[in-house]
Amino acid sequence: MCGIVGCVLKNKEVAPILFDSISKLEYRGYDSIGLATGHNNKINLKKDAGKVAEVDAKLDLKDLDGTYGIAHVRWATHGDPSKVNSHPHLNNDGTIAVVHNGIIENYLSIKKELESEGYDFVSDTDTEVIPNLIDKYMKTGLDLTQAVRKVINVIEGAYALAAISVSEPNRIVATRKDSPLIVGIGEEEYFIASDSPAILKYTNNIAYLEKDELVILDEDGVSFLDENDNLIGKDVEVIQWSPDMAEKEGFPHFMIKEINEQSTTIRNTLNEKDNVQFIVDEIKEDINKVLFVACGTSYHASLTGKYLIESLAEIQTEVLLASEFKYSASSLNEKTLVIFISQSGETADTLKALDIANKSSKTLAIVNVRGSSATRRADYTIYTQAGPEIGVAATKTYIGQLVAIYLLASLLGDNENLIEKLYDVPRYIEEVLAKEDIIKHFSNKFKKLSKVPKYIKPILSMPHAYKGLKNNFRHVEDMFFIGRGYSYSIALEGALKLKEISYIHAEAYAGGELKHGPIALIDDDVPVVVLAPPGRDHRKIMSNLEEVKARGASIIGIGAIGDEDLISKSDYNFLINSEVDELIAPLVYIVPLQLLSYYVSVARNLNPDKPKNLAKCVTVE
Repeated sequence: MCGIVGCVLKNKEVAPILFDSISKLEYRGYDSIGLATGHNNKINLKKDAGKVAEVDAKLDLKDLDGTYGIAHVRWATHGDPSKVNSHPHLNNDGTIAVVHNGIIENYLSIKKELESEGYDFVSDTDTEVIPNLIDKYMKTGLDLTQAVRKVINVIEGAYALAAISVSEPNRIVATRKDSPLIVGIGEEEYFIASDSPAILKYTNNIAYLEKDELVILDEDGVSFLDENDNLIGKDVEVIQWSPDMAEKEGFPHFMIKEINEQSTTIRNTLNEKDNVQFIVDEIKEDINKVLFVACGTSYHASLTGKYLIESLAEIQTEVLLASEFKYSASSLNEKTLVIFISQSGETADTLKALDIANKSSKTLAIVNVRGSSATRRADYTIYTQAGPEIGVAATKTYIGQLVAIYLLASLLGDNENLIEKLYDVPRYIEEVLAKEDIIKHFSNKFKKLSKVPKYIKPILSMPHAYKGLKNNFRHVEDMFFIGRGYSYSIALEGALKLKEISYIHAEAYAGGELKHGPIALIDDDVPVVVLAPPGRDHRKIMSNLEEVKARGASIIGIGAIGDEDLISKSDYNFLINSEVDELIAPLVYIVPLQLLSYYVSVARNLNPDKPKNLAKCVTVE
C-alpha cells in the first residue's frame, strides 16, 4: 500500500507542496510520514512514525529548503512503524534518497551482498537496499537514470519507487511494477504520485506509467523511457475530478461526506447506460457464463450481481475472491465473461487474475479511477462515476459498483422496468439520510465509558456484567447481521463496515444458515441486525428473527415503513420507504448500516477515516 509523491518545481520551495500532496494520500497508509528535499548539494530529511498531523506538529515538515523532493506515507510491511523504518531511506553517505511502495521479495539476499561490500543498514525495511544499490551502481559511472534501471533489473516483487541524488539536482527518476504511479504535468511543476487526489490542486493533466517504464522529472519537463530505455511519447489525460472533491467540505470525516454523496454517485453512474448497452450488444450472443472476481466490499457487490444476472438474464454466474482465482482459472473459455471489480483498478490480486483471464475469456472492469491499470488491461470498462473516495471504508464506490452491475444485469435481461426503478433510488437514499439522527442516537448506546469510578470497575470486569441490559451496548464485542436473497449481500457488507471502523467483531449469515451452527453463539450479549425488506423472503427472515429473539438477542430491525410485525418484534428499528422492495434493497438498505458503523465508530472515539491496520488500496499480494 503506502503513498508516494515527488515534485520538481522551478524557483519555488517544494516542501509545502510535497506536504500538502502527501497529506492527500494518508488513506494509503498512516504508520509514518517523511519528506526529503534537495538543496545546495545536500538532502534534507524529516520523518517519523505517526499520523501526518502528529508528525508535522513535532517536526514542521514544511520547513525544508529545496525545489525538488519526494515524500511518503507508510503502511508497514517489513519492520514495525518507527522513525528508522519510515521513508524516505538514504544511502550510507546521505546523498541519495528513495521512497517505495510495494515489497522487494529478494531484499535479504541483496542486503547480505551489500553488507559484504561494506554497506551498513539501519532499518528493518526491504526498501533500504534500493538507495544503497543505486549508490553502488552510480559509483561505477552510471547516472541516476541508468542506476535505477540497473536496480529494477535486480530487485524482484511489486513496487513503485522514486529516487533523488545530490549529484543530479532538480531531478527525480521513478518507475513502477504492479504498484500504481501516475505523472502530473503542470506549469513549470512536475509530479509523480500514487494517486491523482494528491496533485489535483496543482494539475489535472495526468499520464500513466506502465510496468518497467521510467519517468524523469526535471525543471524542463518530463521524459518517459520504455523498458528498453527508448524515449517514448505518452497520452495525457485530463482528469475531470475537482480539487474540492478530495476535501471534507465541512463534514467531520470523509466517510460521512461520502455516504452523503451516494445519491449523486447513482445519478452519475446511470449515465453509463449507453456504454453498458454497447458492451451488452457486443458480448451477449457470445457468452454462456459470467464470473465475478473481486475483493472485500467489491466481492459483496459481486454477490448481488450473481443474484441479478442469474434471475434476470438466466446466465450462469459465479463469484470468486481475486486471491483464490488461480485455483479456478482452468475452467475459463471464450464463452465466459469475467468481470473484475475494483475501486482503484490497482488491486494486486485482481490485476493478477485479470492478466490470466485475458488469455482465454472476454474481460470487463468495473472501476472508479480512469486510466488505472485495470482499465488499460480489460477488454471493456464501466466507470462507477463516484469521484475520489478518501475514506478507507468504501461507501459511495460500493453504491457505484452496484449501479453498474444493475445496469449490466438489466440490459442483459432486457429488463427496462428495473432500470426505471434505479432512477428513484437517489430519492430513497435521501429519505434515509434525512433520518440519520435516529441511527446517531442509537449508536451512542455503544459508547464506552471513559471514566469509571474505582468502586464500579470490579463489577464491570465481571463476566456478563451488562447481561440483559438492552438499553446499553457499550459491552458488545460481537454482532450478527442476517438477511436472505438480495439482503444477504447487504448483511455481509454491513458486518464488514462495522468491524472495519468500530473494531466490533461482526459476522453475517444467510438466515437459513443460522441453524447450521452460528445460532450456538446467540445470547443476550449478541445484538442481531435483521434485514427484512418487503418481498418473497420476508416471512422466512421473520422466522429467523424469532429464532434469535427466543435466545435472548437484541433485535435491530431494518425494514419497511408500516411493517408492524417487524416493529413489534424488534428492540430497535429503522424504517425505509415501502416502495423499496427486495430487488433494489441492496442499493438502499446498506445506507443505514453504513451510518450505523460510522456513528458507532465516532461514539467510541475512533477515527472512521483511518481504521487501524487498513489502507485504501491493496497493491501487494
